[in-house]
Amino acid sequence: MFRSSPSVPATDLARQLARWLPAGADAPRQDVAERLGQWLNVKEAITLHAVPGAVAAAGAAAARRERALDPGRLQSTLRAELQRVREVLGRSIRTRAPGHRPDPNDLDTELALFHQRLNDLQRRMEMSVDALRGHVRQQLAQATPALARLAALDAQMDALFGGREQRLLTGLPAFLKARFSTLRREAAATDTPDDLHWLQRFETEFEQLMLAELELRLQPVTGLIESLET
Repeated sequence: MFRSSPSVPATDLARQLARWLPAGADAPRQDVAERLGQWLNVKEAITLHAVPGAVAAAGAAAARRERALDPGRLQSTLRAELQRVREVLGRSIRTRAPGHRPDPNDLDTELALFHQRLNDLQRRMEMSVDALRGHVRQQLAQATPALARLAALDAQMDALFGGREQRLLTGLPAFLKARFSTLRREAAATDTPDDLHWLQRFETEFEQLMLAELELRLQPVTGLIESLET
C-alpha cells in the first residue's frame, strides 16, 4: 500500500508514509501494468474497454456545439476556484482545538481524537474536491472537442478507480496509530511522563500527512485545469 513503482514518481503522501515504516519493511515492487491488473476485475475490464467510445462521443458532441467556452478565460476562473478550495481545506487541516491540553495519563484518548480529526478532514476533502472535479469536467465539456474528450476520460477513470482510492485512504488510521506508538515508545525511554514534546511533533507530522493527502486528491483536477494551456 502507498508504495511507488520505479517508473512512477512517489507522491508526498507515499514518501511520508514510507518514512514511518520500520526499516526493512519494503514490499516487492511491481510495474504499473501488474498493479493495474490487480485493481480491475472482469466487469471493470469490460467497462475500461468501452471507454474510448464514450470519450469519442463526448468529443463529437462538443464539435457540434455552436459556441465553446474560451480556454484561456476558463483556466483563469478555474485556477482561482482550485486555489480557494486548497486554501479552505488547508486552513481546516492546520486548525487545532483551542485551549486543548493533552492528559499525560490518558494518551489513548489523544489518539482517538486524532483519528476523529482524520476522519472529519477526509470527509471534508472528499466532498469539496469531488465537487470541484465534477465542476471542472462540466466546464471542459463545454470547451473544445479535445477538452471534452479529456473530461469524459477523467469521468470514466474516476468511476473505475475513485472508489479504490478512497478505500486505500481509509487505511491511514493504521499508519497513524503505528507512528503514534513509535513516538510514544521512544519518548518513554528518555523523557519524563509529563513531557509531551513528542506529541507536538506527532501533531505536526499529522498535519503534514493531511496536507499531502489533500495534494494527492487535488492532482486530477489540477491536471484538468493545466490541460487548458495546451
